[in-house]
Amino acid sequence: MRHQAGMTLVELVITIVIIGIAAAALYSAMAAIMGRSADPLLRQQSLSIAESYLEEALLQPFLDPTALTACQGVPGNRAAFDDVCDYRAVDDAGAQDANGNAIAGLGNYRVQMAVTPPALWNGVTAMRVDVIVTDPAGQAVVLSGFRTCYGESNNNGVDQCPVP
Repeated sequence: MRHQAGMTLVELVITIVIIGIAAAALYSAMAAIMGRSADPLLRQQSLSIAESYLEEALLQPFLDPTALTACQGVPGNRAAFDDVCDYRAVDDAGAQDANGNAIAGLGNYRVQMAVTPPALWNGVTAMRVDVIVTDPAGQAVVLSGFRTCYGESNNNGVDQCPVP
């Protein structure tokens, strides 16, 4: 008798069953991953929004430019914010630019800010700025930064930093 090479019908059926089980497991794993694939995107968008709000606030002067004191009244228009403390009342339903205009596509994000009044932090007069961004899925990202009082003086060169 000659030796024949090949697969029997039983071997072929077993191979098809094993490949089917592996494909089903792979498909269910991919479905679970795809279902959560939007989470990193939402988190990254929340982080970008929080960074831009925090940077905008920290670039403002420590003291109100007209009164040269900290934490005056909050202007009604975000475009008129002229010091860090003005951001203490920000509660935007939808991300906005520095002029208060809505940013397209980011309307489902909520942005809140809190600014602590001037306090001594390790001997330096500073304010803490917290930005909380809540994404459409309800997850919150919190960023914090400090704005110190430096180089701000009145017309006579006298340092205007309040010491609490």
